Amino acid sequence: MQTKTFEVPNISCGHCVMTIQNEVSDLTGVSKVQADEETRMVTVEWDDPATWETINDLLVEINYPPAPGTN
Repeated sequence: MQTKTFEVPNISCGHCVMTIQNEVSDLTGVSKVQADEETRMVTVEWDDPATWETINDLLVEINYPPAPGTN
């Protein structure tokens, strides 16, 4: 299992948090998504077939890209 915590600057409300949690948790292999409106931090836990690349691509697609420099 892999875990990554990162900032998402576009988080501004509870709706943003719910969108991120709902969309990312729908990816096969993602077991946990936790987002915080106040800190704008997101933690994702996943196993195969999910990858950081698929998670990152989805976040960009739904307009919640991780902060620059997040690898």
